[in-house]
Amino acid sequence: MSEYINNVEKRKEVLKEVIFKLHQGQSVESLVEAYGDVIQNASAGEISNAEREMIAEGIPVQDIQRLCDLHVAVFQRALDEVPSPESQPGHPIYTFRMENEVIGRLLETIAELLDELKLGNMKALGSIKTSLKNLHQIEVHYDKKENLIFPYLEKHDFEGPSSVMWGVDNEIRTQMKSFVGLINSEPINLSEITEVFQEMEKAILDMIYKEDKILLTEALERLTPQEWEIIQMEFDRSYNMKGKEKTNQDLTAGDSYKNVSESPEGLLPLSTGALSLEQINLMLTNLPVDITYVDENDEVRYFSQTRERIFTRTAAIIGRKVQKCHPPQSVHKVQVIIDAFKAGSRDVAEFWIQMDGKFINIRYFPLRDKDGVYRGTIEVSQEVSHIRSLEGERRLLDD
Repeated sequence: MSEYINNVEKRKEVLKEVIFKLHQGQSVESLVEAYGDVIQNASAGEISNAEREMIAEGIPVQDIQRLCDLHVAVFQRALDEVPSPESQPGHPIYTFRMENEVIGRLLETIAELLDELKLGNMKALGSIKTSLKNLHQIEVHYDKKENLIFPYLEKHDFEGPSSVMWGVDNEIRTQMKSFVGLINSEPINLSEITEVFQEMEKAILDMIYKEDKILLTEALERLTPQEWEIIQMEFDRSYNMKGKEKTNQDLTAGDSYKNVSESPEGLLPLSTGALSLEQINLMLTNLPVDITYVDENDEVRYFSQTRERIFTRTAAIIGRKVQKCHPPQSVHKVQVIIDAFKAGSRDVAEFWIQMDGKFINIRYFPLRDKDGVYRGTIEVSQEVSHIRSLEGERRLLDD
């Protein structure tokens, strides 16, 4: 097999052959023995590219996902020789790796507490329940990976992680949900809890390994400094701000287009992307809510025309003072809301009414620019009878 070491194309075909035989049921040990030279010299990128081609050739993503742990085992030696990504504090890679270290320590803590619980220390159960609150950080970590790292890798034609890792992430999410449910059930089944935790722990630790040796390594190799800068900005905007008050000044993406001439095909630049006028109009007229916009001078500037508009709006109100769009009996209430919005003492006003057998939710929100200056109010109305009737969960579309 040594003739393949310096031939990228031939090595790729052999890697595909190794993966195919793995899927056929051949043992890890036999494949390592037969293809040791090729496996040892395989890069993370070559392994992922081979998997991607096999998906394109018809192997279901679910099969790749189901056996990806075995793939890692086959290529373990090669992956172990890949140095962990070097990074500096403040870089997204550094953040990802630090998060994984924390996740590892969390798992160690829960494992130790489970051992104490087995020995009859029931106080450990309360400590485990407290620790469970931190499991949410694993979901946040995966969410960042899926919504920030995957899209940029795909732009560089590196799609394997998004088609395989995402599926494994969801399996881990299911395992975590099961573990939390078992811990909070009464009476507890310690044997089942231990089994589910061990499966969950192994899956999470394996994912940490894959991220470090494959995902983050390839991301460092492929992404540009500008892309990392944008990712860091998105970290700060979408994740570090969670639990804090957001204002419009937070909604500025690094890759937004500064003016129309810089936008692709003359699209209008928005804070997170660019759209044509037609696309904007289609989006607004197909939202499942009615929207009316009143500017900073209290003049109606826009209303959406959805398929099932709740309250009648006509073009005649455009440019009209909002105070004149309400009967005398209620105009003072509108004025109180607007005055509060302008003063900055209120950020939402909400009402709900029942009308013609429908349950209508009506909300008003102030719009403020990046300097906090009041720029108007939007009214959002929605018929929510169906939403109020929902129960349980529905994760997939049922025909």
